[in-house]
Parts: sequence; structure tokens; C-alpha cells
Amino acid sequence: MDSVTALYWAHKHRQVVGAVSFDYGAKHSHKEIGFATWHCGHLGIWHEVVALPFINELFASDLLKSGGDIPDGHYEEETMKRTVVPFRNGIMLAIACGLAESRGAESLVIAAHCGDHAIYPDCREPFMEAMAAAIREGTYARIDLLRPFIDTDKTGIARLGAKLGVDFGRTWSCYKGGEHHCGTCGTCVERREAFVNAGLVDPTVYDNEGPLPARPVPKTPIF
Repeated sequence: MDSVTALYWAHKHRQVVGAVSFDYGAKHSHKEIGFATWHCGHLGIWHEVVALPFINELFASDLLKSGGDIPDGHYEEETMKRTVVPFRNGIMLAIACGLAESRGAESLVIAAHCGDHAIYPDCREPFMEAMAAAIREGTYARIDLLRPFIDTDKTGIARLGAKLGVDFGRTWSCYKGGEHHCGTCGTCVERREAFVNAGLVDPTVYDNEGPLPARPVPKTPIF
């Protein structure tokens, strides 16, 4: 949902020279990349898929095919940290930066949003600021790193995507990568919440549409 909406946002506000997806061994890559390819074709945008097999072979994460089972529950639960792929955004942004400068682009767009902040350190603004500085200083074109959703949650992204005409039925969130969205893993829960909170019809087929789990209560610091 996030990256496809960012693609449509960029297509509206900028001249998009291309899009890139990474096949790094995530359990859901085949689903996600298939829809990315469809949207790029729909918009007439050049799309490259870059294979990064070393991530699945060498990194530890339950998101990967080499890892354990994807946990169920709310997106912000501690168990979801098992799906973190170490420094994933740093690796992918570095490659996307080289690709962008090679194709004459002036900026990169990443769809990190505030809902990611709870468990993904490489989606938080301090990390993005540091990467933005490295990308700018490391390129002749002084490429900008745009993060239009960094202060927006999934509900806001759903609303914006609907306004931009995104067919959310052709997007994928479920980390399990089955025939349909499972409906119970953290990303499915976040997706379901977003449509409910945005007041939008959810076009997604879920294997399980039981009650949504409650959002975890933040732990109170002990001094």
C-alpha cells in the first residue's frame, strides 16, 4: 500500500524516470513484486527488479524464507521485531541512489511512514536524515531523498491513495505470502485497521477476518 501510493504521489507531482523493486528473499516478495510490476505498467513507468539473494542467505529475520514463522498480532507488538531485516533500507537506498544518478534522476522517494517507527529503526526520521545527507553528499547530482509519508500513518496513506486512484486490490501487505492475505499477521492487521479508520471499502481477500487485536499499551518507563 505504502510504496504503490508513493509511486502514484510521485507520478502526480514529479516526472518519474523509473521504479525499483528488490527481490531479497522475503516470503511475500513474489506477491509484492507482481503488483509493483502491474502498477508501473499501468502508469507507463520503467521498472527494474534487483535481486539481492545474499540477504536471504546471510541475514537473520523471520520475514525471510530462511527465517522462522511470521508472528500474528498487532503491528506494534514486540514480536514483530522478528520481521526486521537488518539495515534493509540502508542497503536498498544505496542501490537505488546509484540507479537514480545513472538514470539522471534528481531525487528518490521512499514510503516509510510513522507506523513503521515502532519496530523499524531504518524507517525513523533520524535514520532518514542521515541517509539523505549521505545520498546528497555522495552524488554529483546531489540527489534528494523524499519521504512524503514520514509523519503520516497507514490510515492517511489509504485516504491519499484513494484520492490518487490507487487500486488497492492490486497491492500486497501480508508477510506470509500465501494465496490470500492471512488477515492475522501484523501487516494484515495494520492494513485492515487502515481501511476501517479511513472509512474506505477494503477490497482485500483475507483468510481470517476475525476481530482485530488491540493496539499494545506503551510500557511506562521506570526511573
